[in-house]
Amino acid sequence: MLVCIPNVLDAAQVVSLRERLDRAGEAWVDGRVTAGYQGAPVKFNQQIDELSDVALACQRIIVPTLERNSTFISAVLPNVLYPLMFNRYGEGMTFGAHVDGSVRLDPRDGRKIRTDVSATLFLTNPAEYDGGELQIQDTYGTHSIKLGAGDMVVYPATSLHQVAPITRGVRTSCFFWVQSLIRDDSQRALLYEMDGAIQRLNQTNADEVARRSLIGCYHNLVREWSET
Repeated sequence: MLVCIPNVLDAAQVVSLRERLDRAGEAWVDGRVTAGYQGAPVKFNQQIDELSDVALACQRIIVPTLERNSTFISAVLPNVLYPLMFNRYGEGMTFGAHVDGSVRLDPRDGRKIRTDVSATLFLTNPAEYDGGELQIQDTYGTHSIKLGAGDMVVYPATSLHQVAPITRGVRTSCFFWVQSLIRDDSQRALLYEMDGAIQRLNQTNADEVARRSLIGCYHNLVREWSET
């Protein structure tokens, strides 16, 4: 399930993050330092050192906002977030077709985190660069994603995806993975659709008994499918 989530960050948050990242200096390193054997040969970008002060400061801005975003919570049902990372692509940079690694080690404590959902939070407006589309393949074909600054896309980490070459400007983003409460993508999709229906019924003050029954079904499915 691919879901685009608008306005995860407001304009002031984007400006604050961009200012921190633009002056990060030596905290920007070769993106291949965290790539696996599949990704390293096709990865050509830069990223912020995961344990740098600027990475931690930017994480502190974004994570509380994610925790309050109802669409993110509904679509992803997060259990554990891998520490948020930050990358940038200048002219000629790209990341070829790859599938994200299934398990990553938390750089802070070595804990293993299963990557169920991948997320990209755009920090650069499309007018600032050419190319750089996030291209995600699924059973319906290839989806080309290029969102506004502050908007985010979440999608199954099992997806084959790539970042098209930049031909002008610089593309800066936050990216991370989530270990979901619900491992199976099709189950997460059903729960997302059900939660959306419940919210619409609540807004229209539909039959209270029916709504209560549907909410009960939702939580019982989460209870049945959840791994925690």
